[in-house]
Amino acid sequence: MIKIFIGYDSCESVAFYTLAHSIWRRASQPVSITPIALHSLCDVHSRLRERYQSNDFTFSRWLVPYLCGYEGWAIFMDCDMIVLRDIVELWSYR
Repeated sequence: MIKIFIGYDSCESVAFYTLAHSIWRRASQPVSITPIALHSLCDVHSRLRERYQSNDFTFSRWLVPYLCGYEGWAIFMDCDMIVLRDIVELWSYR
């Protein structure tokens, strides 16, 4: 299973779903896509938003190792990306 975490900002929800769809549409292996949404991480991420912070996942992206139990591999992607080829190609470089 390819674990993918995507930064989620409620102001950019369409971008999140567009990226997720672009991954699912082209993936030749099973993928697990998890949004990193601050509202669901209150127990582990309580940092206040800073004025220079461009989106909700500026700092929460660093939680990926924790969310994986510090085991294995995962891919983090900003929500303003799109995948034009099979994500397995990128996964093979790990």
